[in-house]
Amino acid sequence: MTFARAARDTGSHCQGYSFFVAGVLMVEQTEAGAEVVLQILAELLGPGVATHARMTPDARFDRDLGLDSLGRMELYRRVEDRFGVALPEQRLVELNSARELWQAVAAARAGALGTVGRADFPPPPGAGTPAQATTITDVLRWHARHQGSRRYLTFFEDHGDGPTLSFGELYARSAETAAGLQAAGVEPGDRVALMLPTCLEYFFAFFGTLLAGAVPVPVYPPARRSELEDHMRRQGGILENAGAQVLITVPEGRALAHLTRAMVPSLREVLCVGELAGNSAALQAVTRQPGDLALLQYTSGSTGAPKGVMLSHANLLSNIRAAAGVLGATGDDVFVSWLPLYHDMGLIGACLATLYVGAQLVIMSPLRFLLRPQRWLWAIHRHRGTLSAAPNFAYELCLSKIDDKAIEGLDLGSWRATLNGAEAISARSMEGFCERFARYGFRREAMYPVYGLAENSVALAFPKPGSLPRVDVVQREALARRGWPCRRRQTIPVRCASCAAARRFPGTRSVSSMPPAWKSASASRDASSSAAPRQPPAITAIRKPRAGWSAAAGSKRAISATWPAAACTSPAARRTS
Repeated sequence: MTFARAARDTGSHCQGYSFFVAGVLMVEQTEAGAEVVLQILAELLGPGVATHARMTPDARFDRDLGLDSLGRMELYRRVEDRFGVALPEQRLVELNSARELWQAVAAARAGALGTVGRADFPPPPGAGTPAQATTITDVLRWHARHQGSRRYLTFFEDHGDGPTLSFGELYARSAETAAGLQAAGVEPGDRVALMLPTCLEYFFAFFGTLLAGAVPVPVYPPARRSELEDHMRRQGGILENAGAQVLITVPEGRALAHLTRAMVPSLREVLCVGELAGNSAALQAVTRQPGDLALLQYTSGSTGAPKGVMLSHANLLSNIRAAAGVLGATGDDVFVSWLPLYHDMGLIGACLATLYVGAQLVIMSPLRFLLRPQRWLWAIHRHRGTLSAAPNFAYELCLSKIDDKAIEGLDLGSWRATLNGAEAISARSMEGFCERFARYGFRREAMYPVYGLAENSVALAFPKPGSLPRVDVVQREALARRGWPCRRRQTIPVRCASCAAARRFPGTRSVSSMPPAWKSASASRDASSSAAPRQPPAITAIRKPRAGWSAAAGSKRAISATWPAAACTSPAARRTS
């Protein structure tokens, strides 16, 4: 149906080259497909929002129509359903108008995500965990030596597996990248910023940086080439704060090297992973100590400006070992993740934790999940996933954006633990997910409401394994002002998911946010070694508030908490495991 016919069917009035449809000013298009895209866009925006929006084929989704990332994903889903096509992921990040979207539709192949079969290979038994390892590079070398042929990484695709990596292949490619970094002048302790999407090259760059003795600094990658310059300007503050000497980014980012260097005085090189494929035999071995800086992990900035958290090898391994112990994670597990690799939950909780225990990591980009949330569930089905993690909104998307027909034949019986954290947890979403997907084999006790923060190497409090999710009912005002649960005579009750009976993580230590003037890795080690270790307590949703606690807005939102001792700003107050 053309857009002009849609206008007639709704009783709209045409005049000249423009006409009104549902109160939205439209500019007539000759391509029938583009007209339908405009119609879908108008339905998505709704008459209340789009009444005064000038809907043209070239109107920018972000600038002119105010579509955020989730709004775009909903638009793409509706367009795929309407035209019966699968839009290529690499094009989606670039689309910013109805005309561009229609061109992608016209070039897309027919088909949709249907039932996904099981993986046809049984994973071989694992060789154990490197209990004596003291650094992340020790962990990588151990697995490459003891089970080099065992699969570590699999990229999920709709119809079969994408690229895969064994532990041996990961080490070999990372060693080549490390040799290339050393040839480019990278020295131990240098900060190497990684501005890359979810791809194989990210893993080579991250572990290659560690093998070269440098410190990786994950940075939010650019979404669209057309906005690359603006993105570089926005991330310049983080790069300068980190004192980055090298930036590894997408090839398009090389063109803006002069701009990036002007914003970041410490920056010497802007490189791509493809340029760093050196001779691994030329790699000079670098010995790192447990207290050496392993990672600069920037906070999300949801409550303020992003802060760089200094995490040592000992910090990371202590936290990973504690979390793996609580979950009972082993090399026989399969972790399925769509979490971004620049986020601590995706990088530490999924990537580094699975590396340590020798489990298989099945991964996809966040964009693929947002476009079709059922991909997450089908990946668990196909690879018999046992572990996963996601923020609360992901479970809400699975409730609201997946039709029953899209998951016919789905089996989630292998899924034994899924972590719900990184943002306020909605009891309604948590319970709704458990109820809906119980018919597909999901068990309620597999839902783990958790609490963590980058300042504590990601994990802080988990519920007791095997326990059912606990939901408490409290009065927001009394809890926020006086620290009382006040379950009696409630006027505005709040249903809160909590880490009740939470497991303490022995050996985990909070680490400070990085001061802007920090440059010396040796100075940070000296400062951190002088601090006495302290064990953080478990967090529950009904604990008496102290400085830093806050109640989330909305009568049905969960209580969110910030551990008051975790974000120290004094270098002398840094703690290591």
